[in-house]
Amino acid sequence: MAAPQLKPEFVDESAIVDAAIMSRKSVRAFLPDMVDEQTIRDILTVASRAPSGTNMQPWKVYVVTGEKLKAVSEAVLNSGIRAEKIAWDEYKYYPDKFFEPYYARRRAVGFALYDALGIPKRDVNQMRAQHDRNFVFFDAPMGLIFTIDRRLNQGSWIDHGMFLQSIMIAARGRGLHTCPQAAFAPYHKQIRPVLGIPDEEILTCGMAIGYEDTSKPENNFSTERASLDEFVTFVK
Repeated sequence: MAAPQLKPEFVDESAIVDAAIMSRKSVRAFLPDMVDEQTIRDILTVASRAPSGTNMQPWKVYVVTGEKLKAVSEAVLNSGIRAEKIAWDEYKYYPDKFFEPYYARRRAVGFALYDALGIPKRDVNQMRAQHDRNFVFFDAPMGLIFTIDRRLNQGSWIDHGMFLQSIMIAARGRGLHTCPQAAFAPYHKQIRPVLGIPDEEILTCGMAIGYEDTSKPENNFSTERASLDEFVTFVK
C-alpha cells in the first residue's frame, strides 16, 4: 500500500482523526474473527510513516497467528515464572517505587478493571488469572511482538513509541482494536527461540489486535485522563 498523499485542497477532517484517537482503548477481550493479512500490511505501512530521528525507523515487528501465536503463549505460561517474579533484565517499564500522582492513577485503573470483572480486591488467584490473559493476547487471533536494536539510544525509543501509537490509530480507522502489552517484555528468553528473535534486538512489548468483544465487562469501562491544568503550562 502506497503512503497516502494529501491533496492541495485538503480540508480539515479533524473529527475523523479525533474519533480514531478518542476511541482507542486497551481492549482485553477479543472476538475470534481473524484479521486478514492485507489489512495488517496496510496498517503497518501507514504506521511506518511515524517520525524518527534522521529517518532511522528503529522498529521491527513479528506478526503471529495460529500455531505460532499458541507457541508464544505456551512458552510464557509454561515457563513456571510468575509475572511478579520475572526479572525485567532488558529494560524497566515502571519505577522501583511508585509515587504520586502515578501511584493513585495506577491503583485507580487496577481497581476499575477488577471491579468490572467482579474480582475482589484481595483475590490474588483471580487477579493472576486475569493478568495471564495478556499471554494469550486476550483471545485475539493475531498478536504483534515488537523489538528494537539494543545498540540504539533513548531517542530511538521515543520514535518506537510513536510507531506503536500510529499502529493503534490506524487500526481504529479500520474498525479494529488493540491492546499494547509490556507484559511480554521480561519473557524475552522464552519468546526469542519461538520467533527467532536475534540477541541484538530487545523485545519491547506485544500487542493484541482484532475485533472487540463488546459483550465482555472488561471492555466496558473507561480510564480517566488528567485535566489540562495538571500537565500543561502555557508560557507567554
